[in-house]
Amino acid sequence: MDESRHLQSDSSEAQLDMIIPSCEDGVFQKRGQKTRILTPEEEEKLASDQILVSDFKQQKLEKEAQKNWDLFYKRNSTNFFKDRHWTTREFEELKACRKFADQKLTILEAGCGVGNCLFPLLEDDDNIFAYACDFSPRAVEYVKQNPLYDAQRCKVFQCDLTRDDLLENVPPESVDVVMLIFVLSAIHPEKMHLVLRNIYKILKPGKCVLFRDYGLYDHAMLRFKPANKLGENFYVRQDGTRSFFFTEDFLAELFLSVGYEQVVNEYVLRETVNKKEGLCVPRVFLQSKFQKPQREM
Repeated sequence: MDESRHLQSDSSEAQLDMIIPSCEDGVFQKRGQKTRILTPEEEEKLASDQILVSDFKQQKLEKEAQKNWDLFYKRNSTNFFKDRHWTTREFEELKACRKFADQKLTILEAGCGVGNCLFPLLEDDDNIFAYACDFSPRAVEYVKQNPLYDAQRCKVFQCDLTRDDLLENVPPESVDVVMLIFVLSAIHPEKMHLVLRNIYKILKPGKCVLFRDYGLYDHAMLRFKPANKLGENFYVRQDGTRSFFFTEDFLAELFLSVGYEQVVNEYVLRETVNKKEGLCVPRVFLQSKFQKPQREM
């Protein structure tokens, strides 16, 4: 997973992040499991890390969230994340929710970054039309500058999903699939429901949101140093970007409270093993599908 690279960024951890995806000996994945069991050392670490970042700094981080993501893309350009060619393998809805072969599939990628998911999808399927948005104006510009960008096949726009109405750019109930991939974790937990309500308006009845994000006790969560905790399962990285780590129950309650129906909601446990470096990196993701109810006849 490319997301293994966006962990805390001091020099030793940055070196580890570069080792993991580039020379792994194997990746082992299990689905439908409970979240991983901590070692005694990991339990002790989490139990001792109870001091929260001050309210003043938390308010500053919230106020400067867009600036911090814009600076992230300024530093890393389009070179940080790998292209996500795995989405059609993990989510059959990106291929199979059409009634006939040449029917257009309309998707929204909420939080598109620089297009690492968007462009592989457009390359693989000529019958996809994509709306895509991101919090960072700089990321949106990178998408528009990409040689693969085609305004006839996609519409990309800047959007704060907690505040800006998607209906300004996307017709109501016009989208077959919404992709919410490693996005919701970057948003304050108290504002996550605003994102889901916003998406609900543009999603067709009976169609679904495809979700994948950090799960509880993921390796990234356990690497945070003291004094980076914002709240329960919520942390800030050194660059000011934030990350929340989801449980099944929290995510289900969040979606159901907005009116969605649960289709699938499960942990994905991965172990990336690098024998040469003596590393075994436990990753925990939550992979889910939530559906907008069919309209009653």
